[in-house]
Amino acid sequence: MKKLSARRRHPLAAVVVLLLALAATGGLYTAFAPASKAKADESAQSLTIEEGKKLYEVGCASCHGAGGQGTTDGPSLVGVGAAAVDFQVGTGRMPAQQPGAQVPRKKVIYTQAEIDQLAAYIASLGAGPSVPTKNQYSPEGADIAKGGELFRTNCAQCHNFTGKGGALTHGKFAPDLEGVQPKHIYEAMQTGPQNMPSFPDTVMPEKAKKDIIGYLNAVNSDQTKNPGGLELGGLGPVSEGLFAWIFGLGALVVVAVWVAARTAKAKKS
Repeated sequence: MKKLSARRRHPLAAVVVLLLALAATGGLYTAFAPASKAKADESAQSLTIEEGKKLYEVGCASCHGAGGQGTTDGPSLVGVGAAAVDFQVGTGRMPAQQPGAQVPRKKVIYTQAEIDQLAAYIASLGAGPSVPTKNQYSPEGADIAKGGELFRTNCAQCHNFTGKGGALTHGKFAPDLEGVQPKHIYEAMQTGPQNMPSFPDTVMPEKAKKDIIGYLNAVNSDQTKNPGGLELGGLGPVSEGLFAWIFGLGALVVVAVWVAARTAKAKKS
């Protein structure tokens, strides 16, 4: 008893007890806290998916079928991913008003929270592209010159070299990209909606998509918009130069003929 009492009165006894208590507390937290957090996150995700399923059954199942398997009126949504849902619903294209050659952009009827729920449910049906982060689609730090080169190579044949859009076959069209959110442009490249081919990261890396977004943001900004006055829809220097030659020279020829006719008439009189 005397030895035990002496150890208890040792100057380092309190420090040893404190260290043992801290170690025990840390061990218990490590053992139980992460599991609780993971369980809470899993429960919240399950709730989000369940709410998304309810929204899907009301607004989407009539065309895309129960469980997203697809019908004659709408394609299967299994494996399209959350990014496709965020793009289609976030731009108002879905739910579609009526069938047609192409579904146009229109007013968005769902809140962003509801879109996130729908996206979570569709993502649970099969793996697909996820919604990009702001760092992925933000035009900040983009190489605009490289983006312009990539856009003219891969996109301009449909969207026009400044993203003004253009007509395609059978009533289809490439939409105007002015005013489209960078996130939706990124998602469109990632998922390939409607007539557009998809550009996954294996085909077009994340940095290249960011550069294209930076280019579109630059050419459609107020500072670079119509620097020379009226435009011809952004057809490009060749088309606009040809227009100037044909109509400009044509106008000069007409004026020259008119002056010559007036001069000849004046001489006769």
